[in-house]
Amino acid sequence: MSAPSSVAIIGAGPAGLMAAERLSAAGIGVTVHDRMASPARKFLLAGRGGLNLTHSEPPERFVRRYREAEGRLRPVMEAFSALDLQRWCASLGEPTFTGSSGRVFPKSFKASPLLRAWLRRLSAQGVVFRMRHRWIGWAADGAPRFETAQGETMSVTADATLLALGGASWPRLGSDGAWASTLREAGIEVRRLRPANGGFSVAWSAGFNERFKGAPLKRIALSLDGETARGEAVITDGGIEGGAVYALSALIRDRLDASGPLRVSIDLRPDLSQSELEGRLSGARGGDSLSNQLRKRGGLSPAAIGLMRESVGGTLPQDAASLARLAKSATIEMTAARPIDRAISTAGGVSFAELDDRLMLRARPGVFAAGEMLDWEAPTGGYLLQACFSTGVAAANGILAWLDRREDKPSQ
Repeated sequence: MSAPSSVAIIGAGPAGLMAAERLSAAGIGVTVHDRMASPARKFLLAGRGGLNLTHSEPPERFVRRYREAEGRLRPVMEAFSALDLQRWCASLGEPTFTGSSGRVFPKSFKASPLLRAWLRRLSAQGVVFRMRHRWIGWAADGAPRFETAQGETMSVTADATLLALGGASWPRLGSDGAWASTLREAGIEVRRLRPANGGFSVAWSAGFNERFKGAPLKRIALSLDGETARGEAVITDGGIEGGAVYALSALIRDRLDASGPLRVSIDLRPDLSQSELEGRLSGARGGDSLSNQLRKRGGLSPAAIGLMRESVGGTLPQDAASLARLAKSATIEMTAARPIDRAISTAGGVSFAELDDRLMLRARPGVFAAGEMLDWEAPTGGYLLQACFSTGVAAANGILAWLDRREDKPSQ
């Protein structure tokens, strides 16, 4: 009787751990390697404000969130859907609920209870963890090589390997993108890693920047090239970030890459029409200053009023029609995307042209890839984690199929 097959998984994030679960449940010997001291560091950070696992919108609309990667991810999402992810959470004793926005969270609203239950399951299934092992490429015989915390190098023997090394955002949590140069040196196409779901630099005036950095802009709508995103934003020191910004970040980033600084329109009262807002601002102000009128009658925050002034270079118009028009179409000039290590996620990665339908590298039989290191991006809202989980399942299924086919081949 032949020995059980073994798989080396490199990366202890959601994609790698999900693959480890599927493979170990099938009787495969699995060892997970990661350069950090403990698993799923970024996953835990994502759960600090409430772990948004996935989204409840219809599958056809869901998969369109992945833009150019929609075609490759469609079968992956169908094989392990948002409903499958929710059932999996429940099987770990962490049932989920759907919020008013359609986002799906564990009822505990945290990542740590889910991760603890998950690691217990993996341990019970025999998964071995080798932490503080940094992947540095392949040995001459194709075995994956690692550098340990003590600075030693070692190779491991496995029947298949899964690369699940994450993107290049949050490097202090393990995802530093260093793998990209290793793969390129091996002749594998890796599309340029760029920030996704990140903020942008804005040349605020000194006074505005000092007074309003850290201030929220609530219930606004950003628009660019006919696309609009509603939500909130935060004025930062020399920039802007937040959910509404992230929703348009891919479009803004690509436009900045193509043609440099651009102006983005901001509707500071999207719940009111321009004529409704004008009506509220009409009439004598009495003893109120213009700022107080905008705040009391227009429902505009001090930060929003300050942004209106930034939009016109300082002095606000005095008539209600012009004020309403400005509040509905203020503009800011974005000059650059903030650095990738400050972004929530990463665009770019291993080109799908390098992978077969099982997510195996064509140039490296037996080596598979999954998670954020693949060339896809998505907005926040549960889409990022869902794709990581789903590609982890898909890669595990691909590995099982590949191992079965190898065992079925007659020996030479």
